[in-house]
Amino acid sequence: MSKSSRSAPMRLAMQRDGVPTRADENDRSDWPRMSRRQFAGTVLAASVGLGVPLGRAIGQAPDVSPVAPLALQLARFLNATRSGDLPAVALEHAKMLVASTLASAAPGSRIGSAEILRTLAKEQGGRPDATVWYDGARLPLTQAARVNAVQSDAAASDDSDLRNVAHTGTTVVATGLAVGERTGATGIELLEAIVTGYEAAGRVGEALVSQPGMHASLIVAFGGTVTAARLLGLSDIETAHAISLTATTMGGIGIGTNSWAREYHAGNAALTAVNTALAAGRGYTANEDLLEARRGFFATFGGSDADPSTLVRDLGREWDIVTHMAIKLVPGAHMFHPAVEAAVNASRDAALEPHQVAKVLVSGPRHGSVSAGTPPRDLIEAIHSLPYFLASAVADREFSWIHATPAKIADPVMAQLIGLVESDPMPPPVDYEWGWGATVTIVSTAGNRYTSTVDAPRGSGPRGIQWRDVDAKYRALMPDSGLSSRRSEEILDAIHELQELQAVSELTRLLEPEQGDSA
Repeated sequence: MSKSSRSAPMRLAMQRDGVPTRADENDRSDWPRMSRRQFAGTVLAASVGLGVPLGRAIGQAPDVSPVAPLALQLARFLNATRSGDLPAVALEHAKMLVASTLASAAPGSRIGSAEILRTLAKEQGGRPDATVWYDGARLPLTQAARVNAVQSDAAASDDSDLRNVAHTGTTVVATGLAVGERTGATGIELLEAIVTGYEAAGRVGEALVSQPGMHASLIVAFGGTVTAARLLGLSDIETAHAISLTATTMGGIGIGTNSWAREYHAGNAALTAVNTALAAGRGYTANEDLLEARRGFFATFGGSDADPSTLVRDLGREWDIVTHMAIKLVPGAHMFHPAVEAAVNASRDAALEPHQVAKVLVSGPRHGSVSAGTPPRDLIEAIHSLPYFLASAVADREFSWIHATPAKIADPVMAQLIGLVESDPMPPPVDYEWGWGATVTIVSTAGNRYTSTVDAPRGSGPRGIQWRDVDAKYRALMPDSGLSSRRSEEILDAIHELQELQAVSELTRLLEPEQGDSA
């Protein structure tokens, strides 16, 4: 029987021979003796169950406010959500996230940033909780989740939330597979954890409204925290504390996007998520109103723009993983994908040779000041260069995974066209729904104009995400994993039927190097 169908609350209670086991909270026979701190935590938990706010149970005057702290409200709803409460498309999107994340991690595992952190983690060693993808090493939960998240993010080929431009899937999948492998979770439990984790991250991002100078990993860490908390069997109160601990731990500077700091942020998000969930599960607590309080998380990172109330508004009405999730079907920064798709459309309509192009004009809500600049020197610069994206699309009338290779980045034709990219001085009147929508106009040397507009890109919730596109991406990137095509197809088959798996380890064992290969 899966824990989703049990009526009694469950938690990670003990370890026998180093393997976590679950015990009913009503069965105290196998609990360790409690310290004074643990006893206080138990009294605290009981007080909240009786309606007494956190932090008021011991030695403080009662707070008669009927409104629970935001973290606890969110935790209660997400912990209670089961697959039967979710639309079928939410679970399908969760499976697509797993396929996309593992695919992105294949080329990412070969990038120097991932190699360094993977090597360091293996040198440090520790309890063999979870598998490092395509390497086979088994590391402690925190390090396995961190390394796998770095591997996926490093290639900039994972996923993005249309509203927050955050790679939430990388974090929830990396933490979900690691924790699910250790706890013996089923496939459906993993999918539930991914959906609810994605929801938590999306809601935090929406409530913040803006994060000046901060990297989006600040948001995605909350997704990993909820994912880990569910799979560890944390109670509502413990999950709320894990969320608060994440709020006071996670950071990341936005400018780091243009260096290896980007995937370092992703690794830290997964590391933070698992650490806070594990700590909260052992009774570690934080301010109950840390999110919404004066000088709290939203005030600090969102300022006067933040709207904390949106964190718990209309819970369950729709799901972020359905409405805002986008799978990258081409490499690079997802904020540029509508523009590059528009450029492909316009270039196919124009059917011009590069020497026949006079200008490439771009406009959109966030493309008001585009400067062509200089050609990118490497992958990091290329995947964050809108002029490179547009030049590639115009030159080849497509944009695909091949445009993340050194040969394409160094192509002199790209350099020529990059110099022709600029903001449209007279942008057409377009009503965009999404912040990164774009219009691209190609002007020929003969003065002809060819224009296309894309609001939400292919592979996004608003346009519908197709398995055929996800499968094609998976098959294009997985050769870099070092696994055989036969093994890669076994993995993809397992993902398609993830809800039927009796244990997450049935999938993670397929991610190890095949017999005869060296890690």
